[in-house]
Amino acid sequence: MKVKPKRKIVVSGILFWYPLAGVNYQFLHYLIGLRNLGYDAYYVEDSGRWVYDPVVNGPNQDPSANVRLVSTMLKTFGFGDKWFFRTSYPGGSSYGMSESAFSKLMTEAEGLLNVTGAQWLGKDFMKCRRRVYVESDPFAYQVKVAQGNQKVIDHLDAHDCHFTFGENLGAADCEVPIERFEWKPTRQPVAMELWEDGDRPPGDQYTTVTTWKNKSKHIRFNGRTYYWSKDREFSRFVELPKRRPLQFELATNVEDDVAETLQANGWGIADAHAISRDVDSYANYIRGSRGEFTVAKDQYVKPRTGWFSDRSACYLAAGRPVITQATGFSKYLPTGSGLFAFDTLEDILSALDKVESDYKASCKAAHDIATEYFAAEKVLASLMEEAGLQ
Repeated sequence: MKVKPKRKIVVSGILFWYPLAGVNYQFLHYLIGLRNLGYDAYYVEDSGRWVYDPVVNGPNQDPSANVRLVSTMLKTFGFGDKWFFRTSYPGGSSYGMSESAFSKLMTEAEGLLNVTGAQWLGKDFMKCRRRVYVESDPFAYQVKVAQGNQKVIDHLDAHDCHFTFGENLGAADCEVPIERFEWKPTRQPVAMELWEDGDRPPGDQYTTVTTWKNKSKHIRFNGRTYYWSKDREFSRFVELPKRRPLQFELATNVEDDVAETLQANGWGIADAHAISRDVDSYANYIRGSRGEFTVAKDQYVKPRTGWFSDRSACYLAAGRPVITQATGFSKYLPTGSGLFAFDTLEDILSALDKVESDYKASCKAAHDIATEYFAAEKVLASLMEEAGLQ
């Protein structure tokens, strides 16, 4: 009997440009999930900007270190000959499969998933039969469309359908403007097999891995400023460690004055760059946590986007309870056991008390939520059907 060939699907994003471990996992979850569903999955990226170098913590024209890091990771997980990366700036080059093989792939592939929407679609990408925009950061592009930003409109127009992690977009209680484009809800897929490690005991600390402060991407809309930074939100709850006899740690990199304030309030601080340079250390940090306590950016919280963090989904998959700031996601995900949404400090304290009253049950509930709502095969089967690629 003749075997039907697997359908080729291309995933694109920022893996080589920003190769920290959290990003590695974000794209691995798509590649592994698609493979598990029977697709022939590839990763491609064509970037016109210098890469982010995690060693120097800044831009670098030479991407060779990033290429070595990411290509090794892709090979480890079975995608060693299924990737292409091109630096499309003066003096740039291409890596992985040949240029001709890349061009042929884009002609043969049934679909492109532009995850994070960061890939601008040049002529090679436009060869792909069906182009799917998967937005990880809701609000900014919807506002720019409403403001008539033609560059953003053209970029979105190059895709056949549009998905967003903002599951509450279009709801009556959501302030995000919806114009021109239909936004279909999706969420972060998680390859559960990468996180399930039943033999590893939890640690003592509630943790998260985060960037403390971003200095750009703030948006002015309808007379209000919406901030793209977590420092403002964390500062609202800085006294948390003083309110419960529990340990809290932020894996982040901050200025000395911020570190002093955090430590004076009982926070531990870990080096986020050291943790995030390696997929194993990142996973071990999450698995070795007692749970996650974190906040969300103002751009997700204030307009009630319904956004949920892909990192938080990894904590859940590892069986670690998550206490995170409300964005409207509790309309779509079960909360109150294993996963908690908060608005106030009292909400946080109540969630901690619930987790600690039966920690084992909280861990099981966290894992069950990940299995039911974030397992890559379920999330991607739904997305591919909605995108017309099943």
